[in-house]
Amino acid sequence: MSACTMTDIECPCGAVRARIEGEPVAQFYCHCVDCQRVHAAAYVPVSIYRAEQVRVVRGEPMTWALHATPRTTCRTCGTRVFAEPPGIGMRAVMAVLLPAEAFRAQLHMHCRDARLPVTDALPHFARLPPGFGGTDERVEW
Repeated sequence: MSACTMTDIECPCGAVRARIEGEPVAQFYCHCVDCQRVHAAAYVPVSIYRAEQVRVVRGEPMTWALHATPRTTCRTCGTRVFAEPPGIGMRAVMAVLLPAEAFRAQLHMHCRDARLPVTDALPHFARLPPGFGGTDERVEW
């Protein structure tokens, strides 16, 4: 996506559509316990944007939180569309909703909580990486 590109994403049933304007701040795989529980998955591909770059343009999704992170979800099919980590002014879009060519992961985070080792060429941060207020501590598999 280029800086002036608009991309629409929607849940599989089409009840909720969101519009994304511009480039992501980062793209990564999250292995945190919340993501594992909420998505029933070992890890989740995420494309994170400034909050004002992502807005719902169709439908009336519900927002809920398992712990502290509000998640916007389709009321009909249950698909998580995006999450809003508290206090950072960002929206974390579920990358599986993006066109395949639009997701290019840069790292893995919260790897200390990973279910199984993931071996690829990306950096594997134990918790949050420095750019997100964490440290450079890594998990080496």
